[in-house]
Amino acid sequence: MTKPDPHHHHDAVAKRLKRAEGHLRSILQMMEAHRSCLELAQQLHAVEKAISQAKKILIQDHIDHCLQDAVGELDADRQRAIDEFKAITKYL
Repeated sequence: MTKPDPHHHHDAVAKRLKRAEGHLRSILQMMEAHRSCLELAQQLHAVEKAISQAKKILIQDHIDHCLQDAVGELDADRQRAIDEFKAITKYL
């Protein structure tokens, strides 16, 4: 029996990375076309944000699913501590 994949949001991560990949290709084309530094910086910022969001989703998915699976069933106080940890990591 195959264990279900706990990574529920990998499709969302892949989508953001593909978007960043497309942005990178367009930035290289913009550079070849001698576009302004401002335009290049704006596009690089968009790539950076897309990758950052992909990383955030990946980490949050791991915490939400893999960590919970690893610790298993907990009493209410310990579960509350895990839930607070999950909540606070959203601010990273």
